Amino acid sequence: MKKVLTALAALMIGAVAASYAKLPPAPAKSDAEKKAEADKAATGKAKDAADLAKAQDKAVANYKKNAASMSHKK
Repeated sequence: MKKVLTALAALMIGAVAASYAKLPPAPAKSDAEKKAEADKAATGKAKDAADLAKAQDKAVANYKKNAASMSHKK
């Protein structure tokens, strides 16, 4: 039992020590990498905007389709 507790304590101490370890800094990105990353982000934003516009158009069409029938239910 004592060996198990000692091993467990050693693992806990090792885990705490590892949590304070620093990772080396990431290598600097080249201009081409920065541009590619910016292009990818811009493409993603444009797709998100298009998806949002499509969803809004669908919601408006649904509202217009059902607005007349909803006013009779009061």
